[in-house]
Amino acid sequence: MAEDDKGAPAIQAVERAATILGSFTGARPRLTLNEITAVLGTSKATAHRYTKALRAANLLRFDPAESVYTLGPQVLALAAAARSGLPVVRIAEPFMESLLREVQETVVLSVWDGESPIVVAATDRTDAVARITVSVGARLSPTASAQGRVFCAFLPSDEVPMLRREIRTNPDFASELESIRETRVSVKSPVVNGIRTLAAPVFQGGRVVATLAVLSIAAPGESDTEQQANALVKSAENLSAELGRV
Repeated sequence: MAEDDKGAPAIQAVERAATILGSFTGARPRLTLNEITAVLGTSKATAHRYTKALRAANLLRFDPAESVYTLGPQVLALAAAARSGLPVVRIAEPFMESLLREVQETVVLSVWDGESPIVVAATDRTDAVARITVSVGARLSPTASAQGRVFCAFLPSDEVPMLRREIRTNPDFASELESIRETRVSVKSPVVNGIRTLAAPVFQGGRVVATLAVLSIAAPGESDTEQQANALVKSAENLSAELGRV
């Protein structure tokens, strides 16, 4: 991929390309060459060679007027293919829309990628004054997020690398996971951003394959929380039933 990588394993080139593409987020959709160089931890010349190769594959675009890179059009095709490869995304869409109409809050679907939850679909309150917008592709904390704790509760422990360490360092974590298994709801209300998240497991063939979550800006009252939780669990159960027929 680059002249100074001829003696390196091919996997290194793939990892570096993936690192560049993965550094773009909804919050940082435009990066300079200096920023990409810092992410790679290589020389500026090496970073430039990688960006040149990615531009040739339409995976990156370069704006000469502002000297910034953005993701290229080929990424959209890959994203569409990735979504098509996840039946749960297609099947979940009507359930998410129905839940959105019922609770009038942002609804998010996440799957486990082997290390943490990844957002694969989201629908928000387009008519609300204040909106919570979640980027598809966003990576969530495996232990601090409500969605991550659902996976911690229902996935086999050997599939959650950080689970044993978290339980050792946080004695209350194990009891919280037991509560999630019992109620089928994980609640997270960070004080920092004021966003409350309720998450519930989605199963296929007895295995958790996704989480369905409701996000709200202002922490609702106890009755509102119970109403949202009940609607969420019902939607997750209906989605699980539909997946069981696939």
